Amino acid sequence: MLKIYNLMDKPEYIEEVATLTQKEWGNISYSKEKVKEKISTKISKIKANFNNPLYCKLILLKDNGLVGFISIFPSDGDECLDLEPWYSTMFVKSCYRNKGYSKILNDAILFEAKKRGFKNIYLKTNLVNYYEKFGAIYLKNLKNGERLYYFKLN
Repeated sequence: MLKIYNLMDKPEYIEEVATLTQKEWGNISYSKEKVKEKISTKISKIKANFNNPLYCKLILLKDNGLVGFISIFPSDGDECLDLEPWYSTMFVKSCYRNKGYSKILNDAILFEAKKRGFKNIYLKTNLVNYYEKFGAIYLKNLKNGERLYYFKLN
């Protein structure tokens, strides 16, 4: 059975989410000790942000196993500091890819953002012609080579 949860309500998955986040977006040249330190820092940041209205991390479970996750962040990097909030960290485990789970995560985070009263949510990505299928609207190319999009929520 598939179910979306706020990670805040399922803290037993925080370490797995932090570990997957580090593996997917962290520096691969770090030593094992540095990776452990980064994961520990991610766990602390996740917990510290649970009460931030510009932060949310949703997880998708299938029969109590983690399928993937997605987030709302107050900011995402140094570009466009005047924009908030940000759609971020969509991740689906490789064994679950190409089965429609990213759409489930996308719909859940957009619903959550709208529920929180946001008019738009912003996204930066290297992917071309991926988020458009979910309704993302292209704004511009960023200096770092990524593309800036937004989702209109109202």
